[in-house]
Amino acid sequence: MARNVGDAAYAGTRTLRVEDLRLLTGAGTYVDDVVRPGMLHACFVRSPMARARILGIDVSEASQLDGVHAVFVAQDLNPGVREQWYTLNGRDDPDTPRPPLAEGEVRFVGDPVAMVVAADRYIAEDAAELVVVDYDPLPPVVDYATALDSTESVHADRRGNLVGQLGGRPMADLEPVFENAPHVVSQTVYQQSHGPVPMETRGIVAEWAAAGGEMTIWAATQSPHEVRSFCSRLLGIAEHRVRVVMRDTGGGFGQKVLPQREDMCVMLAATKLPAALKWIEDRQEHLLAAGQARQEHGEARMAFDDDGRILAATLDHVQDAGAYPTPSPVQSGVAVGMLFPGPYRIPEGTFSSRFVFSNTSGRVAYRGPWQYESMARETLLDTAARQLKLDPVELRRRNMLSRDELPTANFNGMPYDHISPRETFEQALKMLDYEAFRREQERAREQGRYLGVGTCTYVEPTAGATPFHATEGATIRIEPSGKVNVYVAGGSCGNSLETTVVQLTADALGAAIEDVSTVQGDTAVTPYGAGTGGSRSGPMTAGAIARTAGELRERILAIAAHKLEVPAEEVEFIRGRATSKRSGGAGLTLAEIADIAYYQVHALPPGVPAGLEASGRYHTPHLMIWANATHVCTCEVDVVTGEVTLLRYIVSEDCGPMINPSVVEGQIFGGTVQGIGGALYEHLAYDEDGNPVSTTFMDYLLPTATEVPVIEVGHVETPSPGPGGYKGVGEGGAIGSAPAVVNAVADALAPFGVRISRLPLTPSSIVGLLEEARARQAVTR
Repeated sequence: MARNVGDAAYAGTRTLRVEDLRLLTGAGTYVDDVVRPGMLHACFVRSPMARARILGIDVSEASQLDGVHAVFVAQDLNPGVREQWYTLNGRDDPDTPRPPLAEGEVRFVGDPVAMVVAADRYIAEDAAELVVVDYDPLPPVVDYATALDSTESVHADRRGNLVGQLGGRPMADLEPVFENAPHVVSQTVYQQSHGPVPMETRGIVAEWAAAGGEMTIWAATQSPHEVRSFCSRLLGIAEHRVRVVMRDTGGGFGQKVLPQREDMCVMLAATKLPAALKWIEDRQEHLLAAGQARQEHGEARMAFDDDGRILAATLDHVQDAGAYPTPSPVQSGVAVGMLFPGPYRIPEGTFSSRFVFSNTSGRVAYRGPWQYESMARETLLDTAARQLKLDPVELRRRNMLSRDELPTANFNGMPYDHISPRETFEQALKMLDYEAFRREQERAREQGRYLGVGTCTYVEPTAGATPFHATEGATIRIEPSGKVNVYVAGGSCGNSLETTVVQLTADALGAAIEDVSTVQGDTAVTPYGAGTGGSRSGPMTAGAIARTAGELRERILAIAAHKLEVPAEEVEFIRGRATSKRSGGAGLTLAEIADIAYYQVHALPPGVPAGLEASGRYHTPHLMIWANATHVCTCEVDVVTGEVTLLRYIVSEDCGPMINPSVVEGQIFGGTVQGIGGALYEHLAYDEDGNPVSTTFMDYLLPTATEVPVIEVGHVETPSPGPGGYKGVGEGGAIGSAPAVVNAVADALAPFGVRISRLPLTPSSIVGLLEEARARQAVTR
């Protein structure tokens, strides 16, 4: 995006967020705030068993309850499904069966079996308890790690429970390197199931107008245009007959990009009802059935020479897909192996990934769905440093790429450019004063206190050129008053896209920022877009706005030049005012220029059309725009109670030029806290029968301000080849934080010989690890 000559751009400044006034004063509009005439409410009857045949469903008593409008079971809704593929995957991508309501068999605790529709949610919940389902229990497949060898199948037509697999070159090709290497280190880490847990749970309101065959949907979504496309396919109606509106969405983090089965049920049922239908998920339902993430493990191996330089690396990765993953885990999971080399010089390597069905809640996307690559690589590097008797920082310095070595490609062929891993690494260590911390650590150990430091350096793909994400559109309309409205798919998901769009548009046009507003999240008026996901909003929206605003700016300059009677190249247009560079003096405001464009058509210069409105679409030519960062965490571990106290947390981020530093840092803060939760607290746990045991916030622990230290942020700026040099920044915080915390804990416990293999690192698990380490030491003595 071109900056206005002679004027300080709005981009790069800490402009106050335009969302804040309504959100902080409680004036936001969430799905549950939507009220329609005669609106009905839905509640789901959910399976109490992980796996069972459905022998019968008796809805008679529930249907007779006063206020109940309908009770739907599979035979009522499922036959109405036309197509249900996601644009992200494509029509022909092999996918998991996705029945709206369970049919024939339930496959996890929380599987929706029936849907009650009533005058209000309270009646619907009462009626749901009156639905009688006759179940014939079947042996569940709960542990994904053994599911491939199980004689039981989650889906009868998927024997062996394999969803799919992919990989690089055969691992056998690398065996000579490992056999001849002076040092070989391997490590397996099991990362537990946890989820995005947004502030707002899932929700949808669907209103069917039978006369016109039109559907209006209000949704808690990250991608309103995808909801529209999905609904049109599901119901078999034209896309233009579906309108999707999203207002405020209290966090999505990937979970709300694509419609899930409950959304399908509401869409289908709405066509059978005389009024709008609302479903709002409660928190227990959310933890039960909204989807899991991060449930995976892998054996990572690296071969080193005597100087600690990496010769080869492999990753054998297995991921839990649950019963009904959204979307295909094979397609989204490929990034784990492709990114496993990270920002290091590794001449040879490969990976294998397998994705496995289990009788648990289906896998969903979660902020950096490929995050396991960093967990596996970075924890292995710390383990290798201890075995090679090197400082983990020194081992990384011997192997980490720096900016002047680019462009290059990792051993999977992923091309790296415009990143600065070594530079962020050194900046973060300097912010900590690493050497001073190591001295403090030694003094603390002499006093019986155990401090640790951990790092994680990673590369992050943003604004990828996959078909669904490769384009983004914008429409800019300058009203006759001179006020500017910019329309993008976008939406308010907590990522400050409204503020970002206003700043970018003001700069690209040369308008005063107070005159710019944005309309987002309404498919009836905004151009098609993929929404927020894949850390794409910043660079893609910048491209769309630059392309669209450029056309309008040319018209503005032409009209002003004609009126001022000077050549267009001599017109300066800054903060909504056009003046002559040569003569100065009186000029034209944007309102006066708009008045000419709309009402004085006879005064327009030749060739300039009436009005001031344009639409444009940006198509990225880049396979990927890369961001990168280094996280550094220090902690203290109480070796008696197992409590972990985080002391300092530092992030050095390279996301290119920052459109709004406050927004960038807010994204880093939020993602970092989620990663801390994944390392230490959060766990969607199941017992051996597949019963979830963490369905309230009493059991599912989240980090709070008490547990999280002040997050210190440093910036390295390497412009991308994309519009404005911008990069995405949405997912990085959640990628780097958990490995850094795990490494810090492992470093603190290194004197005891502790080996970390499972997360989360709760106090009880740390006490158990210490006991195991002491037992091993006793055996060797």
